Amino acid sequence: MLRPEAEHGAALVSSRLFLRPLRSDDSALLHRLINDWDVARHLGSIPFPYPRAELEAWIARTAEDRAAGRAWHLAIARREDDRPIGVAGLTREDGRTARLGYWIGRTFWRNGYASEAAARLVRHAFDDLGFETLIAYVADDNEASVRVLERLGFRFTHEAEHDFRSRGGAFPVRWFRLTRADALRAAGFGAGAPGVARPIVLVAAVALVDPDGRVLLARRPEGKVLAGLWEFPGGKLREGETPEAALIRELAEELGIDVAASCLAPFAFASHAYETFHLLMPLYLCRHWRGMVKPLEGQELAWVRPNRLADYPMPPADVPLVAMLRDYL
Repeated sequence: MLRPEAEHGAALVSSRLFLRPLRSDDSALLHRLINDWDVARHLGSIPFPYPRAELEAWIARTAEDRAAGRAWHLAIARREDDRPIGVAGLTREDGRTARLGYWIGRTFWRNGYASEAAARLVRHAFDDLGFETLIAYVADDNEASVRVLERLGFRFTHEAEHDFRSRGGAFPVRWFRLTRADALRAAGFGAGAPGVARPIVLVAAVALVDPDGRVLLARRPEGKVLAGLWEFPGGKLREGETPEAALIRELAEELGIDVAASCLAPFAFASHAYETFHLLMPLYLCRHWRGMVKPLEGQELAWVRPNRLADYPMPPADVPLVAMLRDYL
């Protein structure tokens, strides 16, 4: 079977998921997942139980809606097997506003799939479809979905009632709104308040250098802030963690390699002011590790010659380090 990248040019990719066009052969599994009261009671547009024929007719209409620019409903499928675990969608409200919706089968709850799928679709709405504002409503008793929206930067606007076919009538809902600026701010890249000191965020990074003198870069996966840019492996320090300990942990989690603290040599550091925080990032050099480098979090990897590092677009904080690393190596 063709993977969604080849079969569907419209597929969106995140670290663990495909968001791809719905297919007729998705109906059996989705019908089973959605005919669960704990799922259906939070969805305003479907009856309960949901007849299989009605679901199949809706799936058939999604391609036409997408082509006409009315709505973009996509299956949420795990990359490991391409089997749908839910649906996420955008429905155009007017020229610059769309309504976000999503659901995940109960079997797959508490794995962060809803947040990951919603974040990828939000980015698609702003970056690819050109929307300026997203709205969403949540049943008043659906606190998990409220938390998903709040993490993405959605702001509560008002309470109202909405007709729920699954519940047989009107039910209280909370409405939320998200702008592009709100989404960036939630991720730490929005506009900061004038005169307010920015918090310092500590991140450790490492330039892994192989026996041929090449440096490893990792590409930020789709669905993350600054997706598509290349960076040195690493990550944020946890409370009480040293930079060396953070790198040992991050390299094991992200790349599956074991690094000793004695093999991490401090090289340089980046100090960069984003609008809502100040990033301080020490960069280490490492030439020795155990294990084979593998992309364990869906990221793309590249071994790059030092004189080619500048050819790879990087976040602002990483850019000043490239010239120093190139001259050293």
